[in-house]
Amino acid sequence: MSSGMVTAAYIVAAILFIFSLAGLSRHESSKRGNILGITGMAIALIATILGPDAHNIGWIIIAMVIGGVIGVRLANKVAMTEMPELVAILHSFVGLAAVLVGFNSFIAHEVFSDNIMENIHLTEIFLGIFIGAVTFTGSIVAYGKLCGKIASKPLMLPNRHKLNLLALLISFILLVIFVKTTTIGLQVFVLLMMTIIALAFGWHLVSSIGGADMPVVVSMLNSYSGWAAAAAGFMLSNDLLIVTGALVGSSGAILSYIMCKAMNRSFISVIAGGFGTDGILVDDEHSQGNYRETTADEVAELLKNSHSVIITPGYGMAVVQAQYPIHDITLKLREKGINVRFAIHPVAGRLPGHMNVLLAEAKVPYDIVLELDEINEDFASTDTVLVIGANDTVNPAAQDDPKSPIAGMPVLEVWKAKNVIVFKRSMNTGYAGVQNPLFFKENTQMLFGDAKVSVEAILRAL
Repeated sequence: MSSGMVTAAYIVAAILFIFSLAGLSRHESSKRGNILGITGMAIALIATILGPDAHNIGWIIIAMVIGGVIGVRLANKVAMTEMPELVAILHSFVGLAAVLVGFNSFIAHEVFSDNIMENIHLTEIFLGIFIGAVTFTGSIVAYGKLCGKIASKPLMLPNRHKLNLLALLISFILLVIFVKTTTIGLQVFVLLMMTIIALAFGWHLVSSIGGADMPVVVSMLNSYSGWAAAAAGFMLSNDLLIVTGALVGSSGAILSYIMCKAMNRSFISVIAGGFGTDGILVDDEHSQGNYRETTADEVAELLKNSHSVIITPGYGMAVVQAQYPIHDITLKLREKGINVRFAIHPVAGRLPGHMNVLLAEAKVPYDIVLELDEINEDFASTDTVLVIGANDTVNPAAQDDPKSPIAGMPVLEVWKAKNVIVFKRSMNTGYAGVQNPLFFKENTQMLFGDAKVSVEAILRAL
């Protein structure tokens, strides 16, 4: 395949990727967007393999087969509840790939006769490895936090922001040395030193972020992985990789910014680390009063006598896969003429849009799934609210307690409803480690146990 054909194929693939992003932005067209993305990637792979610059095609095909087998296995094995962890670990692969491509580009590159072009190429290598290393360790930490292997509480090192600034300053000095020197040994040493600093920097950035803000971290790492891919594209002189990386990087950054605005957080604080760590964490056993328990039969009776019901799902619903019986309850209540809607917080779950995906999977009508700003004013006129697996996103402390780690974060004001039923396994705190005063309000009742079992019991009683 000629270079002209490859370029044409890359243009088609880039256009398909753009259409894919547009399709994925809406529930109705998400499947078509996914297909367009797959088609674009297939065209890009075929054009790259058959292009004039391709060598050792046998090794490339072997690598693709191995990667494809692993991908199919993961797709069949990983449950929807584990999707955030999968996304995080895939981001780490992108970062690691950028690091390896960077070192390979340095080892294999021929010195340019033009000094300016040589400096530009060395800068591309340095930045590509730096961004890739930060993405790699940051994503590994995010994966550990999401799957519970690393504590969700933020790492609070003394002078942590100064440490981050020092790491960036040293990296910049190393960049200048790397570009200016002509000694290969010194360049290798500088690259290795920078890589170690970048790995530590990425680890510290994400470790310093509180558990309640992990959805923002996932979208932020998505952006980092895009810029890492774009950097790899510059190193490989691959236009499509640059375009694709820029698309992913910019879309991830925009998503992070939108989510930060929805949470009343600073976008800069996400990039700098230490996001969502202000305030004092409350002990799990700390109590703020007495709570009332209820039963599935009582909840079913309450729902029958309600005119309007709002269901507020959270990560707990995802863990037990309760979205299916919730869908059945929704159908039954709507058949009785009861107005049923879903209230989705921007950071419910462990990645952006997590609850929307689960509800769509259970065939919940999308027109009754509303975002925080669309439904928050309706709680005051609602008879019953079912809080299923949500905690931090319905915590009134965000509004009432300025010392809370989640202070200032917009939350679903479920406590304004006439009746609130909270589905929980125990009285332990949520992912942010903050006690929830909602549990002790007069209009709140607790339904303890497995959320799916409880919802199925309510369904039978209906």
